[in-house]
Amino acid sequence: MPADPSSPIPSGLTPLCDAGPLQEAEPPHLLAYLATIADPRTRAGRRHPLVAILGLAAAAVLAGARSIAAIAEWAAEAPQPIRAALGARRDAPGHFAVPAEVTIRRTLSRLDPDALAGAIGAWLTDRDRAAVVARAGVRRAVAVDGKTLRGARAPTRGDGRPVHLLAAMEHATRAVLAQRQVGGAPEEVTAFAPLLAPLDLAEVVVTPMRSRPTRRPPSSWWPKSTRTTCSRSRPTQPTLLDRCQRLPWHRVPVLDRTRDRGHGRIELRTLKAVSIHHFGFPHAAQILQVTRKTRDLHDHPRRCTTVTVYAVTSLPFEQASPARLADLLRGHWAIEALHHVRDVTFCEDSSQTRTGAAPSVMACLRNLAIGVLSRAGPVNLAAALRHHARDSARPLATLGISLG
Repeated sequence: MPADPSSPIPSGLTPLCDAGPLQEAEPPHLLAYLATIADPRTRAGRRHPLVAILGLAAAAVLAGARSIAAIAEWAAEAPQPIRAALGARRDAPGHFAVPAEVTIRRTLSRLDPDALAGAIGAWLTDRDRAAVVARAGVRRAVAVDGKTLRGARAPTRGDGRPVHLLAAMEHATRAVLAQRQVGGAPEEVTAFAPLLAPLDLAEVVVTPMRSRPTRRPPSSWWPKSTRTTCSRSRPTQPTLLDRCQRLPWHRVPVLDRTRDRGHGRIELRTLKAVSIHHFGFPHAAQILQVTRKTRDLHDHPRRCTTVTVYAVTSLPFEQASPARLADLLRGHWAIEALHHVRDVTFCEDSSQTRTGAAPSVMACLRNLAIGVLSRAGPVNLAAALRHHARDSARPLATLGISLG
């Protein structure tokens, strides 16, 4: 099976080096999208352009910066041509000034994180439009799931709860298209529709949260013609789970079977599907039963664990083959890999950034770095960040920003 982005294999540097900077035929570079974000600062005393602050922050995170202090340090050491290309303020002939740490911190803490996530998502989508066209005939898939920033606290709440972010990520490119802060996991369902509302979901399959609460989403949003969903049933919905288990699965043949070996284990997955009507979900077309048998190669004796999950999808049998349904269910785990990389590579859960919107903004910048580095396929993110840290011009080339 493909190596996880945090895995030491493959090295990732070869595909990273092969992926050159964006060409002139491709969409405008990142700064053009960041320029659409409203500046939260008043005009009085505004010395550094907002787009320059965001450009410096994006390049620094792509070079491995994990905190606002690290962003300020990277900006202070950036050569003059790099500062100029990122839109820094010119204060003398041939000299461009960069903001101090306090300026960066104050600006990021007051920024609209939803607008930043939207701008980054739009750039990633437009950048990969050619790849989407190349996959014509295959519906795009978008995963939706939430993540708690354990080291941060929501500034607008008095209960001291950590910041919780709900994100929508494309399976194939791992590009986060939208992200917004919600008041904890229980509020993920109510934020589901608003999160996806600005996105173009024509001919898109949406795979929602992996463990949906007992409260179902508004039936008015659930897709009818161009938007489809594939939602897994877990014990958090005991009634639905019981109905799925009562179906005569012993009479249903196995429609798809895959076997993978990697990470010290062997996994065998089988999929069965039953067409249904009026099963309790609007527009539900099929119920899926997926059985995963995993055997650890290091166990003596080798023991096998079996897990069975059920899924509800609005894709009818005619529109999705069993192999495609299996790919969609497996593809949803890409968003779990995204969260894992942010925790392990960027130490997100250990971050003490708590001021205003800064935690959400830093998460957006990490999503940008992961999305742009995953353009060439699964890579070793830690090695890729070190690769960009060794040359301050490399982050700009990856972001499609020309040095002039």
